[in-house]
Amino acid sequence: MLLLFGFKTVHKALPGRTATCPHCGAFIHHLLEEQATRFTLFFIPVLTVSRKYRITCTNCGHESSISARQKRALELRP
Repeated sequence: MLLLFGFKTVHKALPGRTATCPHCGAFIHHLLEEQATRFTLFFIPVLTVSRKYRITCTNCGHESSISARQKRALELRP
């Protein structure tokens, strides 16, 4: 019996926010990205193993990792 399994990493762009960058100090738009690692069985994603969130300044390119709680707070802000 042949069993094909593995892991796949998927990047998804989320709506970003305008904020002050802690690195360059510019009040500019930041990009928000989700990175999900999924377990695959016969090339079909079965379950999500981990999720990570990253916010990137569009001015200087500084990247910061944020928690799921911080990501939810960013989504709730008007």
